[in-house]
Amino acid sequence: MTTRIQADQDVVTRFLADMAAGRVDAAIAAFDDDVVYTNVGLATLRGRRRAGRVIALLDRPALGFDVQLTSIAADGGTVLTERIDELRIGPMRIRFWVCGRFDVSDGRITLWRDYFDNVDVLKGLARGVVALAIPAVQRPLAPIER
Repeated sequence: MTTRIQADQDVVTRFLADMAAGRVDAAIAAFDDDVVYTNVGLATLRGRRRAGRVIALLDRPALGFDVQLTSIAADGGTVLTERIDELRIGPMRIRFWVCGRFDVSDGRITLWRDYFDNVDVLKGLARGVVALAIPAVQRPLAPIER
């Protein structure tokens, strides 16, 4: 029997794995109809349709996402993640540290809030540009359960 804490962590892990594997519809299906999605410092999106548009961008050939989950913890319906996100634009891979908060209710994500450091994003962009010429600069991410 799975505990609620484990079940909530599983929802978030599966959501991230679906995004990384390009299973856009499955990732969007993890959202509650009234989900609130925020990348701190950017506009907040409300509702599955609006938040799903961001996820749907991953369904384009030139764009992609990958993730390395470094830690996860849950308590009372809130799941916290620390991870390395990778955004792909064509052959370039931009990696940066992200801390995420997910609120889960009845197996659906009701809140997704990501925090990141803009300087770390810029460093990731610089590493991504250098890796276009010297691929060894970026090692593959450790896989998340897919």
